[in-house]
Amino acid sequence: MKEVFNTAQAPAPIGPYNQAIKAGPFLFVSGQIALVPATGELVTHEIEAETRQVMENIKAVLTHAGLGFGDIVKTTIFLRTMDDFSRVNSIYGEYFESDYPARETVAVAGLPRNVNVEISVTAYFG
Repeated sequence: MKEVFNTAQAPAPIGPYNQAIKAGPFLFVSGQIALVPATGELVTHEIEAETRQVMENIKAVLTHAGLGFGDIVKTTIFLRTMDDFSRVNSIYGEYFESDYPARETVAVAGLPRNVNVEISVTAYFG
């Protein structure tokens, strides 16, 4: 059995998907980009601001599901260029206190809306 999670506090899906799906004890959060939920504005003027908006969007979905960053067990970071790795990593790291999740970071040829970073997460209802 699965449960759909969508919140107005995060950007609405821009395709045929949901913000998150709960399956068993896991919450699978779709990749988030730096769309501001209230305005639909895309934050791309600097990679740190873009990453922070992505993380805030993830936070909104997690909060809606009753979870937090400490419940994340796996993340995937998609970057347009690995040149941004250290700056993205710095902002990403601010959202975790300890027991960091498993993660991979990959460079890709392109991302939705021509953004520089997209992050998806899997969290655990423990």
